[in-house]
Amino acid sequence: MVSKSYTNLLDLASGNFPEMGQPRERKQLHRVMTVPGVISELDDDVANSVASDVPSSVVLDRMIIVVNQLPVKAKRRPDNKGWSFSWDEDSLLLHLKDGLPEDMEVLYVGSLRADVELTEQDEVSQVLLDRFNCVPAFLPPDILSKFYHGFCKQHLWPLFHYMLPFSGNHGGRFDRSLWEAYVAANKIFSQRVIEVINPEDDFVWIHDYHLMVLPTFLRRRFNRLRMGFFLHSPFPSSEIYRTLPVREEILKALLNSDLIGFHTFDYARHFLSCCSRMLGLEYQSKRGYIGLEYYGRTVGIKIMPVGIHMGQIESVLKLADKEWRVGELKQQFEGKTVLLGVDDMDIFKGVNLKLLAMEQLLKQHQKWQGRAVLVQITNPARGQGRDLEEMQAEIQESCRRINEKFGQPGYEPVVFIDRPLSLSEKAAYFTIAECVVVAAVRDGMNLTPYEYIVCRQGVSGSECSAESSGPKKSMLVVSEFIGCSPSLSGAIRVNPWNIEATAEAMNEAISMADSEKQLRHEKHYRYVSTHDVAYWSRSFYQDMERTCKDHFRRRCWGIGLSFGFRVVALDPNFKKLNIDHIESAYIKSKKRTILLDYDGTVMPQTSINKTPSSRVISIINTLCSDVKNTVFVVSGRGRDSLGKWFAPCKKLGIAAEHGYFMRWSAGDDWENCGQSSDFGWIQIAEPVMKLYTEATDGSSIETKESAVVWHHRDADPGFGAAQAKEMLDHLESVLANEPVAVKSGQFIVEVKPQGISKGSVAEKIFTSMAESGRQADFVLCIGDDRSDEDMFESIDNAIASGILNSSKSVFACTVGQKPSKAKYYLDDTADVINMLEALEEASSPSPSPGNSP
Repeated sequence: MVSKSYTNLLDLASGNFPEMGQPRERKQLHRVMTVPGVISELDDDVANSVASDVPSSVVLDRMIIVVNQLPVKAKRRPDNKGWSFSWDEDSLLLHLKDGLPEDMEVLYVGSLRADVELTEQDEVSQVLLDRFNCVPAFLPPDILSKFYHGFCKQHLWPLFHYMLPFSGNHGGRFDRSLWEAYVAANKIFSQRVIEVINPEDDFVWIHDYHLMVLPTFLRRRFNRLRMGFFLHSPFPSSEIYRTLPVREEILKALLNSDLIGFHTFDYARHFLSCCSRMLGLEYQSKRGYIGLEYYGRTVGIKIMPVGIHMGQIESVLKLADKEWRVGELKQQFEGKTVLLGVDDMDIFKGVNLKLLAMEQLLKQHQKWQGRAVLVQITNPARGQGRDLEEMQAEIQESCRRINEKFGQPGYEPVVFIDRPLSLSEKAAYFTIAECVVVAAVRDGMNLTPYEYIVCRQGVSGSECSAESSGPKKSMLVVSEFIGCSPSLSGAIRVNPWNIEATAEAMNEAISMADSEKQLRHEKHYRYVSTHDVAYWSRSFYQDMERTCKDHFRRRCWGIGLSFGFRVVALDPNFKKLNIDHIESAYIKSKKRTILLDYDGTVMPQTSINKTPSSRVISIINTLCSDVKNTVFVVSGRGRDSLGKWFAPCKKLGIAAEHGYFMRWSAGDDWENCGQSSDFGWIQIAEPVMKLYTEATDGSSIETKESAVVWHHRDADPGFGAAQAKEMLDHLESVLANEPVAVKSGQFIVEVKPQGISKGSVAEKIFTSMAESGRQADFVLCIGDDRSDEDMFESIDNAIASGILNSSKSVFACTVGQKPSKAKYYLDDTADVINMLEALEEASSPSPSPGNSP
């Protein structure tokens, strides 16, 4: 296949010049980066930079929409020579371009619903690209079968709809060959995208569960690609999702997107819970936007239910009167109250539950016998399997039983239509139905209620629109387990498994006063008509722009293998600490200050035994033995533990309990740096913490000399975090008049005296050294959590006040790539030890006395 970037040259070469007066096809101008750096720094014209707020006058953005199936119908010509193609007007993805900017080109990448011979694929690809702006992905038959009917329909689809494979016959066991086919299919889609993409100017919008690992393939190739993903199915709770053997691979692949969209908050909440429990990622909400911090990138979470295409349905309504003669349907059901169901033939659509509810309605409310009719339209099944066959047989049996039991001459309580209907024919049924019933046990969205509301509203000029001479009215009975339920506040929501309650809801809906039906209809129509597919796509695109606005201002690089691949994105001023650089500065300096946090810095957070290793003791001893060095361990731990652990380090300074206790060397007495020795507040704080400890399994209390700490690292992540937040508020309230500070940190809530922080320790050390004529010309400060940010801030303050010289070597370093006041980072404790080993080798041990000022 030839990329569209080259089609104009081929046209010119063959003499096919564009006609005069025809709009010229936009050319993509590729920006080639030939030197490492930040792209925005390389642009001569700021207007052409993606980082600029000024729209480019040269390069226009383009949207590449990647879907499992293209919104195109393919049909072999009658002579069997070639193909004819047409747009699939029923595809919502075709109409989402209505919400994108008018001058934005839209390119579709996806598979065709037809088997195209290998020899025809190049020709078909070119025709689709030239005439439809579509790029087909042709999957080999063996991969297609395992990918779609295998992994998608046997594993993902049931699991995402809360169906677990309890046995080999019920759902089937996990088959790794199906997963491999899923990955292979996603790779083929990525190759088609790569053929046509201009990574600096294009947006990529990937759709649905068929392509959940595609973001990794594209991100691996283009670190700064602007990419969104929208899931059209439910996302299950973490208890269900975590049963998937490839759960982390899929999560990490999705997180390579910039924006991930869901229909409802429930689906988004489940996804965020999985990220928290499996990857340790916590989301933040800022100004109404939800984001996950992932290796320096903020992955946006978008909650926006899709809408319908208003123009398409309204145009169909104008034809429905002529084509399907709504009048005849009214005549057929004259004197009857019509309840309507329109569903796919699917095990999750609850069709039989609806039939059982109809049976219950006729039993409990006999006035509706002979008057109420349920018209059930089922679209052809897209899946296959024994479960589906059993369900179809059950539905047929229920229809037969109900019609035999309650049917009368000229009256059939259930009219079952088991064939595909056009949108115009369905619109005729929507128009005459008094109520639509959706009883799905699980459904990603379901737009049937939206279509019904618009059809009941009708359009001006349509003679047979729903009660065109009077006020419009409609009623909905919808399952609470479908995606559209939260947005239809006037609908009667039901648990479809509760047959009796569903039957009562159906009776309430058709018995309701017309005035109430009108009010509910007006409320629904206002929402549906304003939140259409164009509104949905416009909102998603705008959030993609906002989420990606800093892409070209940041330094990005990829790390990790296979589905562990991710892109690290950092502010240009936030750099990994280069060992050679710091070693060089260390050797040149004369008076050095080294401040080390303990837990998470020289001791891994996950380590159960917190005693420092002999290697750590040896490194610190060597550093302390250098007469040029002043070395401190600054920790939140108690002085007894730290004093015992670091007893071999005679010249090491220790600041315990965030600086409440401090000594310059082992031979010095501990200084009390607190402003008050009244600890009566502990009697208030401890009972509160005990309450939360009893209620939170896995939590514990640590009582220090100057502070009380509540730990919840071993508690359930979600519950522990919620309890910590509640406790923080509780303690702040009861300790409002006490001279203490209540702080939250990594899996802790701490109460400590006011004015005590690691920042004050650093300030005291810098000031003391400067006053004794030993102003530091080399500062290394390393920590990993919020309390260490105070140290980083104190360095900036010391430079501003002249205690430290800004021209000297200052290295404020956080552990882990995350937002920080530090200018440098190291990945983990192993990196920290490696760096300290380099400084150890560069040190000049001396018997001179150590840290005392």
